[in-house]
Amino acid sequence: MKSLKLILLFFFMIALVPFRDAGAVDLAGSKDSPLLRRFAGSAIVGYQAKRFDQYELQTSTFNRYNFETKKKEYAAPPLKPEGRLTRIWYEAAGDTGSLEVFRNYLNELVARGFVILYDSKKDPAAIRWINYLAPFGAMDIQTNRSNYIFFAAEKAGICVASAKKKRPEGDVYVHLTVVEWGKNDTVYKAKRGAYVALDIIETQPMVQKMVTMSAAEMSQSITSVGKVALYGIYFDANKWDIKPSSRPALQEIAALLKQQPALKLHVVGHTDNIGGYEFNTGLSKRRAEAVVASLVKDFGISPLRLTANGAAYLAPVASNATEAGRAKNRRVELVPR
Repeated sequence: MKSLKLILLFFFMIALVPFRDAGAVDLAGSKDSPLLRRFAGSAIVGYQAKRFDQYELQTSTFNRYNFETKKKEYAAPPLKPEGRLTRIWYEAAGDTGSLEVFRNYLNELVARGFVILYDSKKDPAAIRWINYLAPFGAMDIQTNRSNYIFFAAEKAGICVASAKKKRPEGDVYVHLTVVEWGKNDTVYKAKRGAYVALDIIETQPMVQKMVTMSAAEMSQSITSVGKVALYGIYFDANKWDIKPSSRPALQEIAALLKQQPALKLHVVGHTDNIGGYEFNTGLSKRRAEAVVASLVKDFGISPLRLTANGAAYLAPVASNATEAGRAKNRRVELVPR
């Protein structure tokens, strides 16, 4: 009886191991996403991971392809989620067809709590615009196949979908493209079978990673461009209390003022455009006042040398249309009086 249990356990464990061809070898440095499993027998042939990026995600039917702008146009504007981007290409060589793989992935997405936003097999316009379903030209990704392998595949086999899953730590979006090759092709390094392009976007705010500017660098910036833009002074959203992690930047400002006793500064708070002009005018002024108060109280700087001002979002250094741009606009500047 004991040996029978061991045998049953052995076969159960084998069933849990994803099947893979003996000759299927993953691209060096690549790995599956913990959010989705791979199709049985497939191998990773392309991989790219970015800590933060923006992605254009189709969620509605095609309207047309604009030959003047060379852009796809949809019934509804595509989403543009930002966050961690993982791109994986899988090769399922052999008798595998693109529709089989596509349906398997859709079932997997639904089983894992995703909502399907777009399915090309349910889009009548996709048949008309099938030549434009696959990505155009070469795709910039590390691969041991051709970067054109999706663009050059058989058009009739192209399947595209997008999906979304809500999570407390940040929503996840998936874009799926599956294509089919009917025969081996040495030019594109393609094997007969199906290829999967799986793009996963895990939304999250961009982490500010600017290195603290030294007093000497602040002095040089004032001399060369007439101001200093600081990203090392941190506040919680919609608040003006300075976070403890801001102390290194405040120390360098104090060092600058002590090295140059005659220097007087406007401390100018800048925000993004979320919340409207009046709100951000007050917020930016209060943040500047908080910086002045800290320099006076914690570092012994004379209040007569500092003037707090708030510019709201009137002097952006990047577009407020994206989180990356808004993060650049949220800053404190020092301007000589």
